[in-house]
Amino acid sequence: MYELSYKDEIEALKDEPDFEANGDRIYIHHEDDEARLEWAFYRPSGSHPDQVSDKNAIVSIMAFNHSRLGAYERFTRLHPDVIAKDNLRIKVRNRSRMLFRAMVDDDFNELVKVLEFAPVYLDVACDQMINGRIWNETYADVTAATTFLKMVEDRLDEKLSQGVKRRLQPIKKFNYDEAKAYLELLSHQAQNLHMFIRTHYVLEYTVWLEHISLHPLQRIVLQKQIDFLKEKT
Repeated sequence: MYELSYKDEIEALKDEPDFEANGDRIYIHHEDDEARLEWAFYRPSGSHPDQVSDKNAIVSIMAFNHSRLGAYERFTRLHPDVIAKDNLRIKVRNRSRMLFRAMVDDDFNELVKVLEFAPVYLDVACDQMINGRIWNETYADVTAATTFLKMVEDRLDEKLSQGVKRRLQPIKKFNYDEAKAYLELLSHQAQNLHMFIRTHYVLEYTVWLEHISLHPLQRIVLQKQIDFLKEKT
């Protein structure tokens, strides 16, 4: 158990104009693990990237929890023992959950990069997919969503399926031009999209067509693309 031996010393630096720069110079590569640990906690703008990469797992944990780096950079800098060992990984549990909540609520690209690097976090990602609230209107990139779906195929139950669907671009409020443009995007990528996504959008577009008034030619154009997407399922 560390006893904050450097607290008074760090506090004394606060009155200096270059507090953070001086602290970095003194403590980031300090020979004493305890000094590096305390500076990771006290550093005003959040921990330095080098602190997340610290050779000591406990210092790395402290820096990870106080970092402002993006999720992928933060996880890839984290001490490998923290990812590998349950008793250490639990020390970054809350921060990890927050990071996965944000990634799930984004376009999935960073999410799949982190999971490819650290698949041990797949349970956390699935939990956030199921239970996390949607905080913005950034919807999943369908290519990244395809990668995620391949990762979770053996656990894709009803709850997880609904969690993924909630984060796919909704089309219910699309006008004709918006619907046509997005369907073209899906059709161009159809060969590489997960069957889950193709099936989802075939149903969504079929329902959408039933509830909108279109010129017969417009309806024919969309129906052809829907049929094309269906053929690929």
